Amino acid sequence: MSRERYKAEILPIREKLFHIAQRILVEEQEAEDAVQEVLLKLWRMRDSLDKYDSTTAFATTVTKNHCLDRLKVKNRQDLLDESYYARAGNDNPYLQLERKNTDEVLRKIIENLPALQQAIIKMKDMEDYEVEEIAEITGTNVEAVRVNLSRARKKVREEYLKWSSV
Repeated sequence: MSRERYKAEILPIREKLFHIAQRILVEEQEAEDAVQEVLLKLWRMRDSLDKYDSTTAFATTVTKNHCLDRLKVKNRQDLLDESYYARAGNDNPYLQLERKNTDEVLRKIIENLPALQQAIIKMKDMEDYEVEEIAEITGTNVEAVRVNLSRARKKVREEYLKWSSV
């Protein structure tokens, strides 16, 4: 599919994809992010879009599945957080403050990683993407994703240990 055909067929349905994403994800910003990721995925696979009878139907299905995957990951993370924090005792203000500080520190550490490592660690550890999916999204090979993920985790671990020993 050429750039012009992509612009003519995919970009005009962006608003429709956004409404689908917003119905599933509810939050406007979350839906916007999901649509951007879907459009990027469709752009990367534009050469194989010709084999589908309806690119609109395919784009709609990809959007729906992507949003459902995001909900699944979010729900899984929420359940893990809730069960962990329930055991730790929610009424302890010290633990609440410690959790908040730890979350902030980890976010800052991740934000200081190189862009590719930052994207890879977020997709793998926060959004629960598979290594193969990350390789496709980032346009790198699977081994490069594994190496970057390993380096990113090592750097986060080192920086977190520096922070926690202060």
